[in-house]
Amino acid sequence: MLKDKIKIALIQHSFKGDKKWTITYTIDLIQKACKNKVDLVVLQELHTSEYFCQIEDVKYFKYAREFEREIEIFSKVAKKNKVVLVSSLFEERTKGLYHNTAVVFDKDGSIAGKYRKMHIPDDPGFYEKFYFTPGDNEFSPISTSIGKLGILICWDQWYPESARLMALSGAEILIYPTAIGFDINDTKEEQNRQLNAWLGIQRGHAIANGVYVVAVNRVGCEKIKDSKINFWGNSFIFGPQGETIALASSNKDEIITKELDFNRIYEVRNMWPFLRDRRIEFYKNITKRFLT
Repeated sequence: MLKDKIKIALIQHSFKGDKKWTITYTIDLIQKACKNKVDLVVLQELHTSEYFCQIEDVKYFKYAREFEREIEIFSKVAKKNKVVLVSSLFEERTKGLYHNTAVVFDKDGSIAGKYRKMHIPDDPGFYEKFYFTPGDNEFSPISTSIGKLGILICWDQWYPESARLMALSGAEILIYPTAIGFDINDTKEEQNRQLNAWLGIQRGHAIANGVYVVAVNRVGCEKIKDSKINFWGNSFIFGPQGETIALASSNKDEIITKELDFNRIYEVRNMWPFLRDRRIEFYKNITKRFLT
């Protein structure tokens, strides 16, 4: 269980044109957030670089070779600022084997745990299967000095199974580093449907599990060759009844800081005991691909 109250900071920003400047900028934002005596800072998906998965190009595998160096950088940042830090990095596990990996640092700079993205998309503009091997970790929370954090990544957002398993394993907050945006050729109506679906599915995870749900998404328009994505921001914090605690803009770099009271989970789960009433003896088929 997390301590009764924590202060969390979400850092939403655009890519700054190159990795070095983007990392420097991100560290500056972390330091600014920590002036508010936060316990937990969450960064967006693949926050050290552009979202290179818009195209398939082997040259981007070189980014993964910087994994250990970036771990050293953000370990020092966590230790200096005495904060639990959720990062999202491109990992080279060995030559030719790569993951989209969230590394969680504790307040002393030690690695509390890693989560390798489990659900990997392959859509126009999001060619992640070319770069990332699916994670082989369980959907288990990472234990830190402030409690258990249910770390998931972006495409995992659409799967109620992963959210449920994290909650059943004791996570009281689900955290999703994210990189998602609009195809600029979509109509305004379609863009609104996509954004509302994205917000809606995650609000549902909060309600169904009686937990806090956090997502940190990038902003800005990124173009690589003929592909262009307008990242839609809207980083958020939802409470255990799906209430909106914080919602960022669609186009600005922002630091969102809020205090979360985990006594709310007791209140909500006692009022709506969804976990108590689960008919687990009838759920065996959930592990099948399809039933007809």
